[in-house]
Amino acid sequence: MGPLNGYTVLELAGIGPAPMGGMVLADMGAEVIRIDRGSGGMKDVSSRGKKSVVINLKDPAGIEAFLRMVENADVVIDPYRPGVCEKLGIGPDVCLQRNPRLVFARMTGWGQDGPLAQAAGHDINYISITGALYGIGRKGEKPVPPLNLVGDFGGGGMLLVTGVLAALLETANSGKGQVIDAAMVDGAAQLMWMFYGFQAMGMWNEKERESNLLDGGAHFYDTYECADGEYISIGSIEPQFYALLKEKAGLSEEEFGEQNNPALWPALKERLTEIFKGKTQAEWCELMEGSDVCFAPVLNFMDAPNHPANVARNTYIEVDGMVQPAPAPRFNRTPSAVAHGGHDAGADTDAVLSAMGFGEQELQALRSSGAVS
Repeated sequence: MGPLNGYTVLELAGIGPAPMGGMVLADMGAEVIRIDRGSGGMKDVSSRGKKSVVINLKDPAGIEAFLRMVENADVVIDPYRPGVCEKLGIGPDVCLQRNPRLVFARMTGWGQDGPLAQAAGHDINYISITGALYGIGRKGEKPVPPLNLVGDFGGGGMLLVTGVLAALLETANSGKGQVIDAAMVDGAAQLMWMFYGFQAMGMWNEKERESNLLDGGAHFYDTYECADGEYISIGSIEPQFYALLKEKAGLSEEEFGEQNNPALWPALKERLTEIFKGKTQAEWCELMEGSDVCFAPVLNFMDAPNHPANVARNTYIEVDGMVQPAPAPRFNRTPSAVAHGGHDAGADTDAVLSAMGFGEQELQALRSSGAVS
């Protein structure tokens, strides 16, 4: 039983950060019911632990069925553009009238208001206007998209989960629900907090990539190619860790003594590039891994589950034949778990609605009209 056992979440089907948020809540023990729009598979990782009900939200009977579900829910996750739920007749005002304790969590890219609220967009766009994308990449080259981790998931899904958990805590005290406006732009901006601090202290050149402490400018905080074409990462920021790097890699004090002189970083990086190409990744792992150098091999995401540290901690699991990250964080008394793999769309319609008080005649009428399936 996870820490959210007893809570019910209705997740309107979407893509990206909203289903990720629902996945995390399901891992934590909430009953997450995905409201699907039609038949089809639900075999993506984010569908794990969720039940599926197919409701036609363009049918008045389907709308009423959903609102009756809202009466039994604690959270609704809305992944649509601003105003879509209102047009369907399931906006937050309507839902909160049916259930005043409801947390209505809205997940968008640009936010519920502002000049871009109705514009389409993706992760790459949302992180562009926060400075995040501009700062990622090599000197003299174009910015590099950090997959869709910063906007969709770090700034989106995680912000959504944080808001839901905070709102549920407040509702437990006040007895009142509320609406959450979780925007990926806002979340990505929050993730940039450290760099705004660095800039204010004059410690960051925001206009030139690969010239700063954490963007690959420093020779002691970067990735390096090995003799076998694989890569390693070095993060020896603190003086004692840097001293160990010099010891393990055989770096001379005369050449590498001035760690924090940015004028020397490019030349020292060239030297380290030569040095690290002298051994294979496995050889560097044998020499440095597990030490305070702040070292790790750079693994692709198919190899990562096999790393001994990940194996020892069961960081990855297999569900329905798919290797995937295990639930996190970890709770010692109410551990999170994956209840089951993804269910096909509509597989739980009858069982869920019956549990929420729909009689067999009502279900038959809804099925016959196509309001649910």
